[in-house]
Amino acid sequence: MPSRRESQPFLAGRTSTDSNDTIGSPTIDLATRRELPLPGKVELDPLDLSKRQRVAILCGLWSATFLSVILSSIASEFKSANQASWLGTSFLLATCTFTPLYGRLSNAAGRRAACQTAVFFCALGTIACGFCTRLELLIAARFLAGLGGGGIFTTASICVSDLYSMRDRSLTQGYASIFVGLGLGLGGPIGGYISDRLGWRWAFLLQAPVFLFSFTLITINLTYATPGRSKSPLQVLKRIDYWGCLTLLCAVASYIIFLSLKYNEDLPFSHPGVIASIISIAVSFIVFIWVELFVAAEPVLAPNLLVQRTPVLVGVSNMIVSICNFSVQFYVPMWFETVQRTSVTVAGLHIMPNSISMSIGSLFAGYMMHRTGRYKSLTTTFGILPMLAAVLLARLQKNSWAITQWLSIIPLGFGNAVVLQSTLIALLASIPRSMLAVGTGFTQLFRGIGQVSGVAVSSAVFQHLLERELQKRLTGPGSEELIRKIRHDSRLVASLPEETQVLAREAYDIGLRAVFLFTAGAAFTGWCLRLAVSRNPSISSF
Repeated sequence: MPSRRESQPFLAGRTSTDSNDTIGSPTIDLATRRELPLPGKVELDPLDLSKRQRVAILCGLWSATFLSVILSSIASEFKSANQASWLGTSFLLATCTFTPLYGRLSNAAGRRAACQTAVFFCALGTIACGFCTRLELLIAARFLAGLGGGGIFTTASICVSDLYSMRDRSLTQGYASIFVGLGLGLGGPIGGYISDRLGWRWAFLLQAPVFLFSFTLITINLTYATPGRSKSPLQVLKRIDYWGCLTLLCAVASYIIFLSLKYNEDLPFSHPGVIASIISIAVSFIVFIWVELFVAAEPVLAPNLLVQRTPVLVGVSNMIVSICNFSVQFYVPMWFETVQRTSVTVAGLHIMPNSISMSIGSLFAGYMMHRTGRYKSLTTTFGILPMLAAVLLARLQKNSWAITQWLSIIPLGFGNAVVLQSTLIALLASIPRSMLAVGTGFTQLFRGIGQVSGVAVSSAVFQHLLERELQKRLTGPGSEELIRKIRHDSRLVASLPEETQVLAREAYDIGLRAVFLFTAGAAFTGWCLRLAVSRNPSISSF
């Protein structure tokens, strides 16, 4: 692989003439491209953009990543807290399925069109959430928002790689994490505050101006040319891997349905629904692989990356990191709300230290890689911290010190942020420049699968143990109906008679503790896998 100069952005000096972005694609220097502009139209490349334009592009993209809303309290408005995970899962299902497509779309339609598409769908779905009257419609609207939500992260990452050298990119991505951290940390409290004052619908609707601001900045400033872009919308549509997206959607959806039926509903393996979901998983996955290997002209999976050591390890690591993040972020507030009996707002605030530590961790990793040009030691040293945090969370007691309850989550955010930053640089340093956009989408596919799995698997573990523990403690006439209500609405626990409330809180405590221990095991597995990332000097140093 040709060596990269420190001062050279990824995109500089290349124009792919191969729409498939395969390794070894012919390249044309961008200096030559600038000498041969299109008739009647002057197109810029990233090096031609002013600092103001770069800042405007990043502000437009990063402002969209800030948006986040509270989930659990909204689900309780529909008396369906046990389905709260479906609000997050529907969004993440769309993110997992369609995010990899934005890597290909960035090449086929250009960076601006890909960014505009992502922001448009995310805005449309979010605004639609504000007008929903049924939980089923709200879940569908969240799915629509997910079509663009994941694309925002992917296209933002691609644009940063276009505009900056690898060392500068690591530091710039650290700045981007501030917006992500603020969105994760402030989304719940702000959403809860708006929900209490104006109603939960406005937690969605008030995001519209931010989306408009983001879309406008992108449209005005993201004007540079990209190699391999199609000349017409029809050509773009022909290059989309529709069958790959559809079969991946079926496979992931079947996986979620299986977990819900088997563990949330506690149905036996002999149940027709469970059997059908297992068969659907197998068939959909096999068809997806067949489509990606033999049918799709530009597959979303990028099969050539699956035979390379570093991309596969980075992808699996990202999946595990996402599992840990989403398992903890979704259930830590529930522990404080049910076991500690705090308010929804205070429970949500316990995520804030994690969000702050994520921003600090990303900035730290970006600075260290910018300063030293190395990432391997960062991944090995700080990658063990998420396991430590999960163990600390599992050991929390009702009478634990306040400082312990607030700060135990910090190593999770810091460690995972360092891992995500350093492994992304590891991936980008190990692939040809022509695979930049597709490689970014490749990692987002694994992160999407991890996000879906984090919510779905942890929900399955929690609901299964919660029901089992409640059945042990609550017996007698009407106990089954009471158990069903407790599972449906987590806020019901606070209104139960004192004796029953103590039993319910004990059941919640056991179920949530199991989720945190599951997270600890996943984090340790990810750390072990990252030890195998190549130490090749051409990859581990840049």
